[in-house]
Amino acid sequence: MEIQQIHQTSANMAPSVFQLSGTCNNYPWGKQGKASLAAQLCAQTPGTDFKLDESAVYSEMWFGDYPDFPARVLSSGELLSDVLKTDKEQLLGKKVLQYYDGQLPFLPKILSISKALPLQLHPNKALATKLHEEDPGNFTDPNHKPEIAVALGKFEVFAGFKPLGEIQSLFALQPLKRFDPSPGKWDDETLRNVTRELMKAEFSTVKEVQTQLSQLSRSDLPSEAGYILNLLPRLQDQYGPEDAGSLVTLLCMNYMVFQAGDAIYIPADGIHAYLSGDIVECMARSNNVLNTGFCPPADRNSIDLFANVLTFKTHSRDDVYLPSQTYDKSKNGKTVVYKPPMSEFDMLKADLGKGETEELTANEGPGVLIVTNGEGIMKAQGEEFEMKKGYIFYVAPGVNLRWESKQALQIHMAVI
Repeated sequence: MEIQQIHQTSANMAPSVFQLSGTCNNYPWGKQGKASLAAQLCAQTPGTDFKLDESAVYSEMWFGDYPDFPARVLSSGELLSDVLKTDKEQLLGKKVLQYYDGQLPFLPKILSISKALPLQLHPNKALATKLHEEDPGNFTDPNHKPEIAVALGKFEVFAGFKPLGEIQSLFALQPLKRFDPSPGKWDDETLRNVTRELMKAEFSTVKEVQTQLSQLSRSDLPSEAGYILNLLPRLQDQYGPEDAGSLVTLLCMNYMVFQAGDAIYIPADGIHAYLSGDIVECMARSNNVLNTGFCPPADRNSIDLFANVLTFKTHSRDDVYLPSQTYDKSKNGKTVVYKPPMSEFDMLKADLGKGETEELTANEGPGVLIVTNGEGIMKAQGEEFEMKKGYIFYVAPGVNLRWESKQALQIHMAVI
């Protein structure tokens, strides 16, 4: 069966719907070979030169217009960014032209995670602009990078800070008293400074503290912190006993386990470290990051800069959990929307059983979708497009969509 790749509306107009190919990368925290969903999905796109290597580690597949790991139009091999420039008004729409510099304002990815990503935050827009001006080689754009992650299965993450009382009680333990600045009640500035001091501690000190922590029994810890004894050896196996990232994540941060369909939101300046799982991730159009743990010392950014810009909210799971909502453009109720508190995008998730259909009315901005499971047909502007697991499509503004499943069909779509 020949696959219809694009729909040409007229000789003078760019196609409104067309299939893309993504680009995989190979960060060491990814999964090996076929265990990587990112690589599996990348390999499903027909007509590319990507060959899955069982000996290689695959961490992410990107499918946006950002210069790093860019998406391409499948039928021509052209960069998505170049095609968008040919007719910005049609392909991006007036809203994107007016508010987002005529570029796709979001960057979607698939992540496959086998061990902790670097302990990190993404700088706010003012700081990102300053860093880009001072060091454009490492900070490649002036934008902020708030992001969401939607779990495709079990997903473990460290994100945001625990309640202050829980943190303070841990630093009353003998191995940690050296970092407790005072007997008084902690506030956010106390936590900021303790985080700074943990990250600045000598390797020998970090190793000593981790050794002492590992010798504690579960009864030595507050009841809500018993998981620390299970995760500490796991993190040490990944990054060694001298990485202070283990202390910051286990002692100060929320450890959360999510299931398929759960989503989290990480704001600019929000501390986080994803630990394991497969996710759909989407963020504002940026690749700026400050790393301070779970990575080689040479790759770490300024600890003082990192600590100075940390944000603090309510110190709970609710700081990051992003519930799904009913989507008002769904005609058949098969699609939900995740609406992060940012303007660059929303994320849709559609789930269709065998033989079911869904229709979405058009958005005023563009969308990029990926089939994360199943098989079906997409109808748009009088044309049909075959949909299989791993297929990626660009959808211009003003296009109504109809999806018909052959098997249970799941689609994730970033829209604005």
